Amino acid sequence: MRHPPPKGRQCAYLTTVYSQYPVLLMAGLMGSDKLQADESEAYFRILLESAPDAMIIVDDHGEIAIVNAQAETMFGYDRAELIGHKIEMLLPERIRESHVGHREEFTASPSLRPMGPGLNLVGRRKDGSEFPVEISLSPVSTPKASFVSSVIRDVTRRRQMEQQIIAAQEAAERATKANSAFLAAASHDLRQPVQALSLLNGALRRTVKDARALEMIESQEHSLTAMTNLLNSLLDISRLDAGAVTPEIEEFPMQRLIDRLSAEFARQAKHKGLEFESIACKSIVRSDPNLLSEVIQNLVGNAIRYTDKGKVWLRCTERDGQCCVEVEDTGVGISKDQQEAIFTEFHQIRSPGGNKEGFGLGLAIVKRLTDLLEHSVNVDSDPGKGSCFTVSLPAIGGSRKSAGESDESHAVVAEAASGVIILIEDDVNVANAWGLLLEAEGYKVATAASATEARALVKHLDEAPSLIISDFHLLDGSTGVEAVTDIRGHYGMNIPAFIVSGDTSKVVKDARPVDNSTLMSKPVNTARLLAAAQFATRTGEIPED
Repeated sequence: MRHPPPKGRQCAYLTTVYSQYPVLLMAGLMGSDKLQADESEAYFRILLESAPDAMIIVDDHGEIAIVNAQAETMFGYDRAELIGHKIEMLLPERIRESHVGHREEFTASPSLRPMGPGLNLVGRRKDGSEFPVEISLSPVSTPKASFVSSVIRDVTRRRQMEQQIIAAQEAAERATKANSAFLAAASHDLRQPVQALSLLNGALRRTVKDARALEMIESQEHSLTAMTNLLNSLLDISRLDAGAVTPEIEEFPMQRLIDRLSAEFARQAKHKGLEFESIACKSIVRSDPNLLSEVIQNLVGNAIRYTDKGKVWLRCTERDGQCCVEVEDTGVGISKDQQEAIFTEFHQIRSPGGNKEGFGLGLAIVKRLTDLLEHSVNVDSDPGKGSCFTVSLPAIGGSRKSAGESDESHAVVAEAASGVIILIEDDVNVANAWGLLLEAEGYKVATAASATEARALVKHLDEAPSLIISDFHLLDGSTGVEAVTDIRGHYGMNIPAFIVSGDTSKVVKDARPVDNSTLMSKPVNTARLLAAAQFATRTGEIPED
């Protein structure tokens, strides 16, 4: 460490900086050019010592000329220990040499700027401890000398806060990933037993003839439906809150979605003795068809649940470039004071006739999904008269018919089920339930637990399969997509395929682009499944939806 310069040289520094630069500075600040040197020096000392940050002024050789009290406190040196020494004494030893080069570059081309922008600057105290700093550099020129003024701020507290924020963000990301992994596993593992029960219920319905037993089977089916709805709702809420749902926006005819849902809605309404009417829609809309379908299912399901007599309508109209999908009912209605609360979890309508089967999750899911899709949802309701929920989404234009498409509907003629179905499922209980259901319908079923087993299985079949049904995740780490591809390759045929999964993760979407196949979510509705299987085995193609 260098010794302080001779007293005369030190006085020269002080005379230069305190007398000449402050005169210019203070004259500008005070609006006067008549300040005396001693007055300027006093003003400068007051300004320097009252600054909230450490200030150090060095000459063009990098030697410290002036420091304020904050600098002494920050670095732990007395003023006399700093004056006349190289500024590098306040840096960690490992960077002192490189700093000399940076300082000389600045001296050669000085400018008002922060020091080392983008870098993590570090200062060194007298006791050897290091701390993070931010430094602003300002060149100061006088007729006799050039100096560099540096303003230094200790950012230890801010860096600690930044590190805490980063750590919290990383913890949140880990929690989100863990939550997503849990949801994917829960979706699959929780749906498996429900799927087995649903399939067994369907098989019993087709084999049992005793009226009393059929009544119990129907009661069991209602309980399974309630369990399925609750499970789906809880998992949907969790996935939406975890940000695990990503919309896949496309343009499609709204009527396609209404057609797919109307048959199920009509069945539900008929079961309660209600009328259900869906009105033709010519709109081409822009949305995610699967998520929008879930919105409409929840709205119509709620309408049917809270309507004891009368009618439920599903219709859409175009207004101002928007397709307005309306679900109206003649149910119990919703009072004004509840119309905002109904979109929160577990809220159920408090009105005569409002204590219905349900869990208060349907409208919460609707709200989250419409927000995610950037659609609006509104409700207009009169207690005792009914409600109308409206979802507004972008309309692209009128309906477009594809080549050869007509307005006629082509119903599938009921025929006796026949043919071979290859079933690939690694859960023994679920595989047995699948087999019982399909065999009760009249199909022959060949079962495998993995893509490898399926490849071996096809070598021993006497006829080509009419349909492949495969779970997505299989025993040996293979997927239903691989199994379907292998079987099709063996026969050289584009055999229709149902790929079934309870996993809601992004990876399952790999199954969507597979030609002549459809992705089904567990637990699969047995009536829909068998109707789709009949269509596929009869035509060699999967149903459109």
